[in-house]
Amino acid sequence: MRSSAVVSGALAVLLLVLVAVGWPPLLSLDRSVSEELHRSAVAEPGFTQLNRILSDWVWDPWTMRALIAVTVVVLWCRRERPLALWLTVTSLLTAAVQQGTKWAVDRERPDWPDPVDSAHYAAFPSGHAMTAAVSCGLLLWVLALHWREGWRGWSVAAVAALVSVLGVGWTRVYLGVHWPSDVVAGWLLGCFFVVVSILTFHTYGRGAGRAGPRGSGRSRMEETR
Repeated sequence: MRSSAVVSGALAVLLLVLVAVGWPPLLSLDRSVSEELHRSAVAEPGFTQLNRILSDWVWDPWTMRALIAVTVVVLWCRRERPLALWLTVTSLLTAAVQQGTKWAVDRERPDWPDPVDSAHYAAFPSGHAMTAAVSCGLLLWVLALHWREGWRGWSVAAVAALVSVLGVGWTRVYLGVHWPSDVVAGWLLGCFFVVVSILTFHTYGRGAGRAGPRGSGRSRMEETR
């Protein structure tokens, strides 16, 4: 699991550097993919509208944050307050890093003469992609801590999370408000923060993990070694 954090973090930093210095092959790939998808979005208004609904409502960052907030409340009511606070801190920290990176890189979004959607703030990294990766990763972790064994809905939840993370990245590029590398960076940073959060909780919150229902939290955390 530690290797996942190292790899995702290193790739995210590499991508950030390539974007910051304006590496021509990456910018050319971003442009070619975005132009092709934008032509499709203009030609298919019905499909474009579906993507807008998914991007702006179903997979919107505030929808993801609301799911985390509900989970935090449930954990708090179940007296698993260290875990509830851990989710809260992780979500807030990743949001701060996301906005700080946007400010530091200050990458311009794609600019089209016939846009099909609009977005604010800098482009890199994609806030939708990063928030979805962090939120879905944390939610799957909480489910694994409590209900994975014998719970038939686990595979459904895992597939829903994967579809959400990949799907929101697709919509942001298809709607012409992000470059592909913005989305990939959001995924990588999201993966990095989820893994680091889990590993850190295992190290410093082990006692809190034993407070989980029937000791399941401790056993799950030991499996992350």
